Amino acid sequence: MPGVFYEHTQRGRMFLITTAAVIALVAVVAALLQRPGGVVASVAVGALVVAVAALFSRLTVTVDADEVRVAFGPGWPRRTVAVADIVDARPVRNHWYHGWGIRKIARGWMFNVWGLDAVELQLASGRLFRIGTDEPAELTAAIAARRPR
Repeated sequence: MPGVFYEHTQRGRMFLITTAAVIALVAVVAALLQRPGGVVASVAVGALVVAVAALFSRLTVTVDADEVRVAFGPGWPRRTVAVADIVDARPVRNHWYHGWGIRKIARGWMFNVWGLDAVELQLASGRLFRIGTDEPAELTAAIAARRPR
């Protein structure tokens, strides 16, 4: 992709582990129920878990000259922030209770797929946007290098 200064995809181990555990549980429940309705419901729950895991098992962050793009899984859900709207970018550590996925946090939102490290963007609007990453120093440097002085 021309003009891309930083691109990194982080995989969420917890979503993959949880998916495997739920699918195993669904298989056991389906075997125990041995009724057509129960098996169908178990398979539906298993399919829903697989779909959610596919959406939230990885997070790709891309920084180019104009914007920071953050996208889960195959590209959705996603968020784009114009570099010109970023007042500050700094590495932060999330609390364990912030969790993973898309979360509402004080004064903003967070996208996180795994771990506690993140980069917090302070936007010109006063809102915050946290991006979970296993490369906080590299992401912060890439954003800082693109921001107008």
